Order: sequence, then C-alpha cells, then structure tokens
Amino acid sequence: MAVRLEKAGFQGDASQPQRSFEDLRWLLTRAALDGRDVQLELAGGREAVLALSKIQSADADSHLFRKIGIMGPWTPPLIGEVIAGGAAARAGLRKGDLVLAVGQTAVVDSQQLRELIRVSVKSGQAVGETWRVRREGQEIEVPLQVDTVQDGTSTIGRIGAYVGAPPEFITVRYGPLEGLWKGAERTWEVSVLTLRMMGRMVIGQASLKNLSGPLTIADYAGKSASLGFTQYLVFLALISVSLGVLNLLPLPVLDGGHLMYYLWEAITGKSVSDAWMERLQRGGIAVLLVMMSIALFNDVTRLFG
Repeated sequence: MAVRLEKAGFQGDASQPQRSFEDLRWLLTRAALDGRDVQLELAGGREAVLALSKIQSADADSHLFRKIGIMGPWTPPLIGEVIAGGAAARAGLRKGDLVLAVGQTAVVDSQQLRELIRVSVKSGQAVGETWRVRREGQEIEVPLQVDTVQDGTSTIGRIGAYVGAPPEFITVRYGPLEGLWKGAERTWEVSVLTLRMMGRMVIGQASLKNLSGPLTIADYAGKSASLGFTQYLVFLALISVSLGVLNLLPLPVLDGGHLMYYLWEAITGKSVSDAWMERLQRGGIAVLLVMMSIALFNDVTRLFG
C-alpha cells in the first residue's frame, strides 16, 4: 500500500517537507555519509526511523539505496507488456495483472516484485513459485518459473515482461528568486559532498570504486536522457559541478594549482622557480594519471565485469 511522505529530517533536528523524491534521495545520501538516522513523518500521523547510522562510510557506493531499501517512488506491482516466449508468457500472465503475492511473500510494490524476481534463483537454477494475481476483479494462482540470465558474476531471474506502472508525477515549481537560491544551495551542497568523498577516499574511509570515468558517465547520460529532458539536464548539472570541483583541486596542472601559485606569489612576493614548477607539474600529472586509471578500471569492471 502506498504511503505518502509528508516530512523528513535528521533525527534530533526539525523535519522539513519533502517536495520531491529527489529531495528525499539527497537527504538520505547525506545522512548515510554522516552516519545519522533519518526520521520520516508519514501521512496519517505515522512516523518511522531509518537507522542509517549503521551504514558504514565505505558502504556508500552505487548500491547505497539498495542497502537503504528505497530504490524509487512507489508504483503498483502491475504486469506491463509481455514478451512472447518469456517466462511470463509461458505462465499465462497478461498485461494488467496485479501481482498480490509470490509464494508466501505478499507483494506491495513493483520494486519489491522486481527484487523477488531477481533472487528467484538458487545455486544458479531457477526456483518455481506460485504467483497470486488479480485479473479483472478475480484472484487466480499462476505457477511460474523465471528464466535465468547472467548479470556480471551473478545469476539472476527474469520473466520477460515489464514490471510496474509508471510512478505518479507532480510538477514542483519555484519562483525566480527562490529557484536561484535553491540552485546555488544545491550547487554548494554537491561541491562539499564531492570534496568530502574525495577526502574519504584518500584516507581509506570510502571505496575507490566511487570514482567513475567516461564510460560510466556516457552510460548514465543515456539512461538519464531516456527518462526525459529534465532528468538529462539534472545529470549534466551534476557532472558540471563535479568537474568544476575537480578542476579547483590544488594540483599543479589544474586551475586550482595555478591559484596556489598566485597565492604563493602574493604571500612571498616571488614566483615559483622553474625547477619547482617542473617538479610540481610532473607530480600533478602523475596524480591525475592514477585517478584516471582507477576510474577507467572501475568503468570496465562495472560495465563488463
């Protein structure tokens, strides 16, 4: 059953209204990195606490929201287009069927149903389950055995059908001044978060797997574009801010390094000698090459591993 979220905030602080799912995702990301619990205020006066303080900083990777348990907005567990010859078609599932249960597990959300399908595999072999679905007002039982496919090094289940209906969308609008302020505020928050993650990776508190290169960027650019023009612009903005922060790092070959040269000259009244300039340039290039190599390795591992 869908429950509307009214407010959310760090436990111990005042909760704030959450106007969009992206606002909630951003709050959960910061809470996981800070090791703080989040208190949710739900419609009907109900409250819930997400114990994100139990998530280690090193676990804050691309699977963070899977570990939290909130992957996306609520959508009903409906069966969409069914592919001929797939497991769903063989079992007799039809477009519009509402899935109520898989085996003994009640299904309340399309994301939960997708996860149940993924894990319907044991020792590399598909496990048959009886699905209970509602079709045209009547409940029926459908025996189904998923197809197995390889996902990297794991074997997962697939049914050959679109699972879930599109989520309900609302338009969030801000006035010119409020929108400008919100944009500046989010840019600052993303910049600080990027610096903190880089710092944690340097001292070993965060995984180097969080570094991404051009292959991952291209992959996510395509995925964001498929979600719509707005999501694509949001992705481009995030990449722009991240690259801006990287360019301002105090590495000699970057703009941040040149700013350090100017600061040194302003303090000492002398420019950096040619000998030191050459040493620093080589060191900066070496650091960038290491970062690029790690990012490219992560890209290849993530996409083809």
